[in-house]
Amino acid sequence: MKRAGVINRHLSAGLALLGHTDTVMVCDAGLPIPSGPDGPVVVDLAFVLGVPSFEQVLTRLLDELVVEGATAAYEVRDHNKVAAALLEGLFPDPALTLVPHQELKALTGRARLVVRTGEARPYANVLLRCGVPF
Repeated sequence: MKRAGVINRHLSAGLALLGHTDTVMVCDAGLPIPSGPDGPVVVDLAFVLGVPSFEQVLTRLLDELVVEGATAAYEVRDHNKVAAALLEGLFPDPALTLVPHQELKALTGRARLVVRTGEARPYANVLLRCGVPF
């Protein structure tokens, strides 16, 4: 049994698959997630609306991962100021790139791993690009 960190076996296994430049989508409960044999590995942590929150999952994942950049929808600034402030605090400029929400949804299909939260506020989604620890 792990001593610390992510103890969800499916998420821990998904994180272990990641390498440099792989992407991880951390998303709210409503983001469409592509399925199929060529789609991303999906770990669905959603329990009920709001649990676990986007912030809880994202901040714990950042304890586990080396992240060299992040991409979110620019709509977050107008429609979810809490998530926008969180993202801008965690990823100071230029680490955070903002794109149209439609483009972010398309990038979800190319992610290596998708982690679905129970977040029930819109646009609480971020695509993390993995880095290396050296």
